[in-house]
Amino acid sequence: MSAAELAPRRHDSIDGVLEPAENPLLVGHRNVRHNLAKAFREGRLHHALLLAGPSGIGKATLAFHLARHVLTGAEQVPADDLQPSDEGSQLFRTVAQGSHAAVLHLTRPANERTKGFKTVVTVDEIRRVGKLLSLSAHDGGYRVVIVDPADDLNASAANALLKNLEEPPARTLFVLITHVPGRLMPTIRSRCQFIRLNPLADAEVAEAMTGLGLALPDSARDREALLQRAGGSVRDAILLTEYGGLEIANTIDTILQGKAFDLALASRLADAVTARDATIQFDMFNEHLLGAVSAAAARAAADSDTANAAGRAGMWGQLRDDIAATETYNLDKRHHVMTTLRKSYDSLHK
Repeated sequence: MSAAELAPRRHDSIDGVLEPAENPLLVGHRNVRHNLAKAFREGRLHHALLLAGPSGIGKATLAFHLARHVLTGAEQVPADDLQPSDEGSQLFRTVAQGSHAAVLHLTRPANERTKGFKTVVTVDEIRRVGKLLSLSAHDGGYRVVIVDPADDLNASAANALLKNLEEPPARTLFVLITHVPGRLMPTIRSRCQFIRLNPLADAEVAEAMTGLGLALPDSARDREALLQRAGGSVRDAILLTEYGGLEIANTIDTILQGKAFDLALASRLADAVTARDATIQFDMFNEHLLGAVSAAAARAAADSDTANAAGRAGMWGQLRDDIAATETYNLDKRHHVMTTLRKSYDSLHK
């Protein structure tokens, strides 16, 4: 069995790309890694960590490397960095497979009705934490709970998780991953050590791509354009190169920045991202559209244009709701693309 076949598929899996749980390569975030290793060695690692930062910069990969580090009982090793992952070890394989008795990875569960994944982390998932914590720690060591992403917790799940964070057993580590910290309950945030992870440098994105066996553009100009558009996210770089993400992003930007709404271009884009087997392209459309509206809101706020900042922030929330409704109720995706593009254009051109 190859490394790429170890971990279960997730809602955001990319075909042919290692899952965070099975990725032996940890790129960037050296100061964070040093501080976590040092805190663990000195016995002052916080029981709940909140790893925050943009999507695709390695937060989940870091969480699994940290889990393996603490499970090895690495208090006696130098605290300069987390221990390198040994792909041939039983620890590496069982954590990657999701079968290690002391590691619980909570994410969006499978949706048996749609054969896909649910749009939220449900309370049933969080109830699995109680079962893990009721057992004796494996070999007297740590138990690790990774919530990825915590942004997707619904209200019931968030309240259930909060109870676990309030009175955790000894030698239990919670690692919550968030792309948008503001979406979490303040009471959850207050019980975690907040750790901000910055986007990777362009050289680090290129290193990660190469390490994953993925090719970068041959042209230096195209490579620079790709890395600039990726914005420090390996995931975005992969999607841009492997799934036409660069063309999707450029087309959305062209439509939103046009003097008039280009109905024909929007229609062609809708056809492309809602075609058969275009699930990833549809997700990329939604992610980039959300990012474009969010960036516009931030620019308005920076210019002290409070009315437009509030309006665009409200538009961002509406888009999130539209995306969730389309996924939950299996609504017409082409209609979704056309209407959300139009609403976003109108919001940005008021």
